[in-house]
Amino acid sequence: MHKHHQTSRPLPSPRSALKTASKRPNLKKLLRKAQVKPLKQVAALPFRVGSDGRIEVLLITSRDTGRWIIPKGWPMTGRKAHQAAEREAFEEAGLEGQIAASPVGRYHYQKRFDHGRAFPCMVRVYPLRVEAQHARWPEQDQRTLQWFPPEEAARLVHEDELQELLAGFGALPVDERG
Repeated sequence: MHKHHQTSRPLPSPRSALKTASKRPNLKKLLRKAQVKPLKQVAALPFRVGSDGRIEVLLITSRDTGRWIIPKGWPMTGRKAHQAAEREAFEEAGLEGQIAASPVGRYHYQKRFDHGRAFPCMVRVYPLRVEAQHARWPEQDQRTLQWFPPEEAARLVHEDELQELLAGFGALPVDERG
């Protein structure tokens, strides 16, 4: 009788594998996908009604360049697109509220990775009516957050389509915002 020798390898931690999968997609896979069509991302458009009755939207800074953006990220396995956008709003800004199941719009941009390569991305944007902000959240020390009137927020972001979306969002009737 022969005994088979098996070498055992440590299993990756499920938590680290999940975090990697949701935050840093496989580069080779991205290259293949990006050659055919833009990569898909999801974003939350956090908003509230100010004390003066006017709409305000929350912008955050990106971790790498410090530019003003809205909370966004990759789709997540086991979550619908709007739920993934809601999760990004919590991780990046500590926000909690009511997120719309349908996007209010979309925009395109070039996603740059650490290695310098850029990929075209299409981001679906889901309005999030903010009800609370947690005292602590995962990326709290990595970003700056600020509320703006939609028109001012539109001037601060760099992506043309996001500028149009923000400016138009301020003009929507409240019941159409999500």
